[in-house]
Amino acid sequence: MATISSRRRSAIALATAAALVAVGAAGCGSSDSPASAQPNPSASASTAAGVVTIRDPWVKATDKGMTAAFGTLVNDGDTDVTVTGATTSLSSMELHEMAMKDGKMVMRQKQGGIVIKARSTHALEPGGDHLMLMNVTKPVQAGDELTFTLTFADGRTQQFRAVAKPFTGAQESYAPGHGEPMPGMSATPGMSMSPAS
Repeated sequence: MATISSRRRSAIALATAAALVAVGAAGCGSSDSPASAQPNPSASASTAAGVVTIRDPWVKATDKGMTAAFGTLVNDGDTDVTVTGATTSLSSMELHEMAMKDGKMVMRQKQGGIVIKARSTHALEPGGDHLMLMNVTKPVQAGDELTFTLTFADGRTQQFRAVAKPFTGAQESYAPGHGEPMPGMSATPGMSMSPAS
């Protein structure tokens, strides 16, 4: 009788241990699955953990002067988030917007920062809000990766990387006097707002 009880106890202990190992392995697999099941081609250039997610970040390639960084800011949280500043080692930066002035489209500093509403997205794009690199210290060539740091209204910061791409759409001129009307920015219908790949 005692032998049968010992065997049963041993069998139960082994079954319990096996079940715990199986549950532990399944738990590890499920936490890794979403990232590996949904590959992100620009994973190194996107930030999924932090204040916001930055989707498809890119920078307009340039030889000198001014340029801009673009992408989509995603706020999955329950409260609005405000970007109040951006920095990179390549130049000083400002948050910019395009707005109508005297019937013409002009570029100007965005007052109050860039607000990303709760559970929504905010596009940074040519002809709209963007992160302005004021005076690059060296050429930004297609394929270069730049690191940016965003600062938020609550003092938090977040880094992301963006790749440089050639872009001729919208004919934007990021040159001194950027508050002046810009050639080619008369909201021409059908104008491409995507970088060359």
